[in-house]
Amino acid sequence: MALPILPSPSNFLGVALVINRSRDGPRFVFHYPPHVAAGSPNKSCRGDDIDDDDDALLARLSGSETSASSMQPAVELAQWNHDDHLVTESGTQIVPWERVAGFPTKDLENILTPARAYHKRLFQVSLDPIYCVSYPIYVPENGVWRRKKKQQQQDRPETGASRKDDDGTPTADTDAGTGTGTARSTDKTISDADQLEGRDPASKPASKPAEEAEDKKSSMTMFNLVFFLQPKEHEVRDLVDVMFVHIIKKINKAYKYCQQRSDFVWKESKRILALKDKGREDKRKMSSLWEEILSSSSLAASMQDIYDAVSQNKIAAIQLDTAEGMVTHSVQIPVPFHLSDLPQEGEGDQAGLWLTTANSLMTDDELDEPSFLDKNFALLLLADEKKITAELQNDPEGTAVSMVEFVRHCKPTLSFYQVGQQSSNILTPAEVRKYAQHFIYWRRAIAIPPLHARDMYIVNPNCDMRRLPQASARWARQFPLLPALPNFLAELGVAPRPYKLHCPSKAHRPVYMAMLAWLMRGGWVTQLCTFAYVVVWPEIIYEVEYTLEAEDIARAKRVGREPRSSDSDLSGTASLGDVAVAGFGSGFLPLLDGASDMASSTATLRDLSLSHPQSVADPLSPGSTPSSPLSARPALSRIAIDGSSASQSTPAEQAAEKARLERIADKAARELAERATAHARKAVPERTTHPSVNNARHLIGITPHIILDAKKATGKDSLYLSAIGQRLQDKADASVAARGAAAASRSQHDRSNNTIPPRDNGTRDGKDWDERVANMWPLFLKYFNGRSALERIALQEDMKRKDVWNLLTAMSEYLLCIRHW
Repeated sequence: MALPILPSPSNFLGVALVINRSRDGPRFVFHYPPHVAAGSPNKSCRGDDIDDDDDALLARLSGSETSASSMQPAVELAQWNHDDHLVTESGTQIVPWERVAGFPTKDLENILTPARAYHKRLFQVSLDPIYCVSYPIYVPENGVWRRKKKQQQQDRPETGASRKDDDGTPTADTDAGTGTGTARSTDKTISDADQLEGRDPASKPASKPAEEAEDKKSSMTMFNLVFFLQPKEHEVRDLVDVMFVHIIKKINKAYKYCQQRSDFVWKESKRILALKDKGREDKRKMSSLWEEILSSSSLAASMQDIYDAVSQNKIAAIQLDTAEGMVTHSVQIPVPFHLSDLPQEGEGDQAGLWLTTANSLMTDDELDEPSFLDKNFALLLLADEKKITAELQNDPEGTAVSMVEFVRHCKPTLSFYQVGQQSSNILTPAEVRKYAQHFIYWRRAIAIPPLHARDMYIVNPNCDMRRLPQASARWARQFPLLPALPNFLAELGVAPRPYKLHCPSKAHRPVYMAMLAWLMRGGWVTQLCTFAYVVVWPEIIYEVEYTLEAEDIARAKRVGREPRSSDSDLSGTASLGDVAVAGFGSGFLPLLDGASDMASSTATLRDLSLSHPQSVADPLSPGSTPSSPLSARPALSRIAIDGSSASQSTPAEQAAEKARLERIADKAARELAERATAHARKAVPERTTHPSVNNARHLIGITPHIILDAKKATGKDSLYLSAIGQRLQDKADASVAARGAAAASRSQHDRSNNTIPPRDNGTRDGKDWDERVANMWPLFLKYFNGRSALERIALQEDMKRKDVWNLLTAMSEYLLCIRHW
């Protein structure tokens, strides 16, 4: 499974905030990082990526940049550190923060202020090779950002999971520490101005017309948080889609949430613009000014947090200090924590990911079945349990208690189903799945098959050996009295064997299971699983085809022996011919009840066609129905359609038609006789104890057949599976009969010696073992598809692992097993 295109410092250049005001027009408020690198133009032809309007826009921007730069000598530009203000000989002041990504902010603020038609939609501008992507937010049509108090009171009981903004889109303001999905305010006090806002206009005091006007109309009509991207040509769509869905849209909605309740964006923008204007007058260094802005404005600090976290593929946790209290929000790009195959060359960013097919080989039916997930997966926490529990206990949400209970019972050796049972049914299966998904999404845990000491674990072929020194130091602190990490990995890489064999004693097993969990958490090891296909040996193939051919010949002979009346003799003759010809072309190889019947097959078929002379008009009349597919032959169909004309045919025509039908019947009889003779000369199938080693002469040239998915087998594959099941059942019957005879003689001997017969222990040597194998064959077939690990059968069927492997060993002659991750 390929990883999505992720942002990095090379393709995510920066983030900027642009606002639009009703009277003063657009303003470029702030950008981070301070120096957004100018993109290097693409030399390759971009085709349809840039239209004529974009070309004109780029020409305009380039012209502005050239005219501004031409005012100063090249030497001064080369020595400019882009931190101090530069004054040209003509007295023009070049402000370092008024150029972003190589473009003047005066031009960018006009370009990045789209019309209202782009309200809460994807807005994308290409300034080759830079893409400006955003989600513009406009003030409502009435010009008021703040919601009415009644509407706020209606929305207040709703949490982040259920709250929706004015267009019906849910807003998930999630805390980074626990991700509880709520936007919490630490200051619950509502000011008098807010209370007056919710009253009826007639009840407001007439002494505050200025406040009413301020509440009614806002000078800021739009804000737009813009992301500057520079993806490769083949990554443009993927990167834009990933950033827009997971980052851009959610961050702008969080800003909109704060703007509607406390005018947060507008107040912070005014503060930042005032600092920038003052810094321009004082010719302050950009680094010093940006440091002050970031320390005094939570809006600017949130933009810094977004860039630093998203560009490093981490969770961005922002804190917005609004007038109503602190609002926290977290965003991230979900990244798979595992791969199903080794990465290709040049995909070094995928090194260290857990290598497994446990999550990628599941079918849609299995994914839709909750019980399958509950029994086949466990949760491995990536952080310390005590740390996660402390964070949850500090969360005032009502679900914190249940989540703490979930973390307390969650072990990497227990499946989700077992976690629910361990909690004494305090946690429902739905809650267990919900909390597990929650921790996985926020990168606090991964879903793995439950760890077991009997399973095999090998060194992950995709492990990142560059991290081995740091990991060895942490390993030594975690397990100081155990073998060093390189030595233990070398021991795991020698030869695959059950993990419990690496433990010195059973008393060490809990510690060694903790070591295994540590290695899985770091992507150092992966489980070596066993997958199986059903293999059909030549002996079984020959037996099935021999039986099919015998049944086909016997069916054709039965058709020939059926009595026919004079009015259906013609259609019966045609039907017999068709059956014989069709059977001859089938190519099957199978059984006949008796060889004596084959000698008279030719005479029987010939007598059938000649014993009842009749006219062909009756059976082929319009009201009659042919008795077999041969009646659909062209000649007979023509006669059936023209039945009225056939009744008026001359005696010579009738005789010719009768002779033609006799020739067809003779030919069919000869072919059937030849088939029966050839079949009688073939070797009769003989069942051996081990068909995999049967090298009989009649099996030469028949290759074994592999059934790729035993659950969906059809046609001959289903007959092969039935034949194997019948062999297992016959073996069980023979075993029962043999033991019955032995038990009878033993009982007679015990009665003569007055001894007590031994009781059956129900194990592999018990009297019902072969019968259990035969009964489990149809149940286990659904796992023999090369995608379902045999190690999961015990979990899925709620059986003992030793019992399952004994059953699989008894079926092993008919299984082709492979091992991989």
